[in-house]
Amino acid sequence: MLRNYLKIAFRMLWKNRTHTLINVVGLSVAFGTGILLFLTASFELSYDKFHADADRIFRIYFLSSNRDGSPDKGATMPYPISPVLKAEFPEIEGVTRWFDRGASVRWNNKTYQKDVRMADGDFLTMFSFPMLKGNPKTAMNSLSDIVISERMAHDIFGKEDPVGKSLELRLNGAWKTFNVTGVASNPPKNSSFEYDALISSQNAGDYQEFKDRWDHGNHDVYIKLKPGVDPQTLQRRTQAMMDKYFASDIKDRQEQGYPKNELGFQRSLMLQPLLNVHFDTETTHGLGISQTYVFTLMLVGFFILAIACINFINLTIAQSLTRAREVGVRKSLGAQRGQLFRQIWGETILLCLGALLIGLGMAYVALPVFNRMFRSSLTLTDFLTPTVLLATAIGFLIVTLVAGGYPSWFVTRFNAVEVLKGKVKVSRPGFLRNSLIVTQFTIACLLIVCTVIVRQQIGYLQNRPMGLDKEQVVSIPVGGELNGSEALKTMRDRLANQPTVIAVSGTGVNIGSGLDGNSSRMMFGFLYGKRDITCDWLRVDTDYLKTLGIKLLQGRDFNASFGTDSTNAILITQTMAKRLGEANPIGKFIKPDDKEYQIVGVVSDFNLYSLHQEIKPIVLQMQSKWPINYILVRVNPQNLNGAMETIKAAWKTIAPKQEFMGSFLDENTERWYKREQRLSNIFSSAAGIAVVLSCMGLFAIALLTIQQRTKEIGVRKVLGASVFSIVSLLSKDFLKLVLAAIVIASPIAWYAMDKWLSDFAYKIDIQWWVFVIAGMLAIAIALITVSFQSIRAALMNPVKSLRSE
Repeated sequence: MLRNYLKIAFRMLWKNRTHTLINVVGLSVAFGTGILLFLTASFELSYDKFHADADRIFRIYFLSSNRDGSPDKGATMPYPISPVLKAEFPEIEGVTRWFDRGASVRWNNKTYQKDVRMADGDFLTMFSFPMLKGNPKTAMNSLSDIVISERMAHDIFGKEDPVGKSLELRLNGAWKTFNVTGVASNPPKNSSFEYDALISSQNAGDYQEFKDRWDHGNHDVYIKLKPGVDPQTLQRRTQAMMDKYFASDIKDRQEQGYPKNELGFQRSLMLQPLLNVHFDTETTHGLGISQTYVFTLMLVGFFILAIACINFINLTIAQSLTRAREVGVRKSLGAQRGQLFRQIWGETILLCLGALLIGLGMAYVALPVFNRMFRSSLTLTDFLTPTVLLATAIGFLIVTLVAGGYPSWFVTRFNAVEVLKGKVKVSRPGFLRNSLIVTQFTIACLLIVCTVIVRQQIGYLQNRPMGLDKEQVVSIPVGGELNGSEALKTMRDRLANQPTVIAVSGTGVNIGSGLDGNSSRMMFGFLYGKRDITCDWLRVDTDYLKTLGIKLLQGRDFNASFGTDSTNAILITQTMAKRLGEANPIGKFIKPDDKEYQIVGVVSDFNLYSLHQEIKPIVLQMQSKWPINYILVRVNPQNLNGAMETIKAAWKTIAPKQEFMGSFLDENTERWYKREQRLSNIFSSAAGIAVVLSCMGLFAIALLTIQQRTKEIGVRKVLGASVFSIVSLLSKDFLKLVLAAIVIASPIAWYAMDKWLSDFAYKIDIQWWVFVIAGMLAIAIALITVSFQSIRAALMNPVKSLRSE
């Protein structure tokens, strides 16, 4: 019996091979695309879940309010808060600081660039990074202790046992010796913490200066609660600590009229679950990934699967009359309805199984391209995990049930007597079929609109004036091995007589995301009179304005001939001048720390960070205690390749063992928006697939509809109907459905994109013509799809279609 069922199934699939091909192609593309998108989404959602006690680990952040009442969150912590939390709250099991930094490592006269992070001793016991060698409780007790990863141990020591050996790290402009006390396992790909080595946070260059200061922050802090402790109760208990240690700041905020935060206080300490840190885009300076992006991946995968299932359902129902006599004969011979249902559903399972296997093959072949386009890191092993295989099997069963269940029930409900008498007639297109077609094109239109708006926003971000000229400027990371000021001086000397070089300067903060992947930010908060000021504190060198094309509006630029420029002179931006409330701030003094600084110039506003954030007040200073981390070189636009080679050659004379990682600033700023570019790629690809699958389904439905109306078309032609009128007759019903889809999709797309754009400080206005273009595109695609079959039918000889009448 099973063999007969399989034989019948294969015969039916072959008999309707055009529709079978459409279904197999649609389902295989949907399965392949869905698997890749769902795998990527599940990987993002798995971040930090491997930690055994993830539910008891929290990152702390401050919550206050801006003047307009909106929440102001900040996760940058002062040094003394960690020991105070551990001493005053017995329900806390562990506390660790975390500095996300890199450093040069030297061993046996070889230098390596590694991710050397700073943390505290509790780090190894709080998080699940198993120690392969060494004791996690004592491995970071000393300032000179270093715990290295398995990967770093292999890179530097090979097969030797690294424990007990000495390494040198370039810290704070000097080489310092560390003793290897342990080897930790490599952090997994889905870890928020990435490291090659771990050292004590007390090795930070400014630790001694700021270890007792509550108004200076530069790191994150994580805490681990004891079992059974309620985080909300602990959070409420920390308010007394905040009132005690931030009393001065709270008093200043009250005097200046700042509103209270949502808890009813000026400043509060909040606990953010570890599993939410990866999705935080507010307090991570844009480095986190929005959960909206992850759910968008899943939603797009669901949309594409839905379109393929809709095609299958519509085609199966449309073909139902061709199987009516078969069902009638089988019922008259005693076949039960359940048997017929299983047979027809079995055909669905057979077809879907073939599509799934093809889809898996397509996903594997497309994996390198997918990883490159979406900056993902999926591998074959990700496909073969028990969880993924089980989820794939469950998804497969759901799809076959959805796609095959209703059509199988629909076909088997025919009355055997009515069918054999020939009384089953073709009905007009039903509500279900029309609804499914509308759903298909609603999804397609939605994705088209989203694609256009996302691409518009990316173009706007990349082309909007930043207040500086990012073209033809090369940024070179100095690295931890060199002294930035000395390297800058040497580069100036090497490039002084080069015709391709216009200006050379240095800075502590890169513009954009360079090839080194590092980012940093130094901010100061202080009072100016009764005004509460928060500003970026930017280390620069002479010719910074010239190199980046920033306009000087008042006063003078930094100049080497002024000795005070490297000690207490500063430049400020327009926004900073407005915050100070000074129309002419030249000669005025500010005191962000223990020292006063005199304003010697005002420059135009410029974006130091991405356009996700509004322009902040910036202070430019030349104090030598703040390092030069990047060398900036403006080159002649006539010969960019030659200029880059000249810069490379000069750099090799300064750092012969160090990799040259120079890049153009315009490339760096584009990397700011790689997340948006990835979203754009997702929408573009999904829109293309959705449109193609929708058109395939529409093509097949149009073909079946025309076949069922062949005699009607013949009669109309005999009675004098023109080709145009017949094409219009056959196309108008489908075009009505597409128009309905456009009407439904437009408000949904507007709402979704308006919410997405709200994450940007600078954004486009959604224009009405975007929806018109998307609608016209959908109508044109649908018209071309349907017209192809309609014109063929209209041009047929009516004699052939009416021959049997």
